[in-house]
Parts: sequence; structure tokens; C-alpha cells
Amino acid sequence: MLEFKIVKIEVPEDCNVILGMAHFIKTVEDLYEALINAVPNIKFGIGFCESSGPCLVRHEGNDEELRLLAARKAYEVACGHSFIIFLKNAYPINVLDKIKNVPEVCTVYAATANPLEVIIAETEYGRGIVGVIDGLKSKGIEAEEDIKARKDFLRKIGYKLG
Repeated sequence: MLEFKIVKIEVPEDCNVILGMAHFIKTVEDLYEALINAVPNIKFGIGFCESSGPCLVRHEGNDEELRLLAARKAYEVACGHSFIIFLKNAYPINVLDKIKNVPEVCTVYAATANPLEVIIAETEYGRGIVGVIDGLKSKGIEAEEDIKARKDFLRKIGYKLG
């Protein structure tokens, strides 16, 4: 028996979400340390799906609202060893290298402020993430004015020199 399901993840305003896969119960604490050391004033919550033993959703964070949201969404996804991080006061670009360097992290599926749809396959044995839908379908190819707007935006938010 194989069944496909979709879990929708709405990202709160002024937040980003990171979805990934890891492999060990200490992941939740190691991700906490990676995030807290990456960006001053970062606020975040982590949910991690344990895949053996009691199979609980482990959760940590320094923002109670984001911590509880991450725990609830991780439980909805319920795929062994997956993790979800909601973060404020930082962008994924600020923390992705730190997350990828956590020894037990296997992959990152998405890092975005867009709503996500997580495509899940479920069998009698368990559940796994097949993939994600991150945001909307492309509407066209950028023109010169779009290139200018992109470059202006990156400079406005300080990610490129003026």
C-alpha cells in the first residue's frame, strides 16, 4: 500500500521556514546550537521527528510561539528524521551553511518565506518526504526592467553593494 499526502505549511509574516532531513536524536540540540551561534537576535523554533523508539516530535527554540508552531508542523509532516525550523530576525542565507554543517543533517529540502506543500509518501511502515512545492509556478522570463528591479532590491536590503 502506498498513499500520497500533502501537508501545507503556511509561513507566518516576517518568518522563514527551513525543511530538511537528519538522522539522530541529538539533531534538535545541535540545530539549536547552530542557529543560536549564527545570528545575534535570531528567534526560532525547531521541530524534529524521531524515527525510532518512542517516535516523538522533539522540539527546541528560543521563541515559544515559533517552537510550538515547529512542533505542530513537524507532527503534521510526521516523516522519520525530518526537521522544520521557523525563524525570525534572520534569513535562511544567514544560517544555511551552519545547518548543513551539523554532522547529522543529510539534506535541506527548502528554505523560504513562501508557503510550502510537502509531498509525502506513506506506506504501512512509515512516511517519507518525496519533495516540496515552494511558492508559485514561474510566470515568465525576466526582462530588462525586471533585472533592474532585482538588482535594486538586493541593494536596498543590503545584500549587494550600492
